[in-house]
Amino acid sequence: MCGPCGDRSVPGMTNLLAQIGELPTAALMAALGLVMLADAVPLLGVLVPGDAAVLAAVGAGRPATGIATVVVVVAGCLAGWSLSFLAGRRWGASLRESRLGGWIGESRWAAAEAVLRRGGGRMVLVAPFLPVLNALLPLAAGGLRMSYLKFLGAAALGATLWAGLYVALGTAARAAIALLPGAPSPALVTMLVGLLLAGPVLFGARRRLRALAAVETA
Repeated sequence: MCGPCGDRSVPGMTNLLAQIGELPTAALMAALGLVMLADAVPLLGVLVPGDAAVLAAVGAGRPATGIATVVVVVAGCLAGWSLSFLAGRRWGASLRESRLGGWIGESRWAAAEAVLRRGGGRMVLVAPFLPVLNALLPLAAGGLRMSYLKFLGAAALGATLWAGLYVALGTAARAAIALLPGAPSPALVTMLVGLLLAGPVLFGARRRLRALAAVETA
């Protein structure tokens, strides 16, 4: 049963990315911005593959959309993180004790606070490179009463670096694929190759964060 399902899934993804590529640039960027906003929301961000969305936009979009993609990704991330930050500042303690806090897990919440106390704005800067915690750190930062301007500055720089990395990886992957005859789908392969290249960067950043959290909570 799994074989036929897998055979159908690749053409299905290829057709989906082809349809995305046919969207007007404005619609493509608007959709990407909404995805990035959702990716920045705790719990919801776990279900939204923001990195794959950026690579898909690069693979399916036009060459001129590179800078626009970075701007839209940064704007979407900052909007989502700002909402999480303000929610943490206003309802941090209540959220932590609520069902939402239970779903997040006390250990994750404590780890996020630990690395923020240790690294402050530096941890906010690297947050975009940390799956799952990237949505929790803004919430914890708000609960710790971090200055919003300090948070926003670090978050903007981190989001720009993250977006620039993925756009560069996607652009390089798309250019390389264009040289290969008979590629099944430039957009699909761009997304897959970009994720493969980004893996070591994300793994290293996440391992470093866990080490910092372990030192702080020991």
